[in-house]
Amino acid sequence: MADRIIAVINQKGGTGKTTLALNLAVGLARRGSTHLVDADPQRSITQWVGMGGGSSGLPGVAQLDGNVTAVLSKLARSHRYVVVDCPPTVQGEAVAAIMRVAHLALIPVLPSPIDLWASVDMAVVVNEAKQLNPGLRACLVLNQLESRNALSRDMREAVAEFDVPVLAAGMQRRAAYRSAAVEGLSVYGVGKRGQLAVADIEAIIEEVLCL
Repeated sequence: MADRIIAVINQKGGTGKTTLALNLAVGLARRGSTHLVDADPQRSITQWVGMGGGSSGLPGVAQLDGNVTAVLSKLARSHRYVVVDCPPTVQGEAVAAIMRVAHLALIPVLPSPIDLWASVDMAVVVNEAKQLNPGLRACLVLNQLESRNALSRDMREAVAEFDVPVLAAGMQRRAAYRSAAVEGLSVYGVGKRGQLAVADIEAIIEEVLCL
């Protein structure tokens, strides 16, 4: 069963939340109708899509204004997948409303102790949200991994102790993610430069769709 509304969330900035949301949406759009929702006050994903123009291959993006539940439910009825780039916070009614209707929450985490500590709070928030939305599933997604880096390997062991499971697939540290953002594209749109990054995102999607 495919997840319909996927919230990409983390209270800490700089974890790759917007990068994951946009590239995830592009990969999902290859499988079915997909729409992005920009719930982040910084509007980073809206600017990213706007830079690419109409020929960039990026999904449409909607602002999350007004009744959150109504907006997301309407998009879910007309699209197979809805990917929400959440605000960098776990407080506020908007985040609470998103978590009440989301089917899956993806939490990007960097391989650092500080990010690990912040993710402890995210695990608490997810478990609280499940009380109102029992069908909500959540997974940590490790970002900026380096296969030969001991800290990256240690992080997998550390997050295994959390209440929130960690995906086996993750995002490696790759220049393609940064260059795609600069060009207003996804990693799918930068040609051979993005092949390894595309493989990262595809692995994440395949794992998510099998949950």
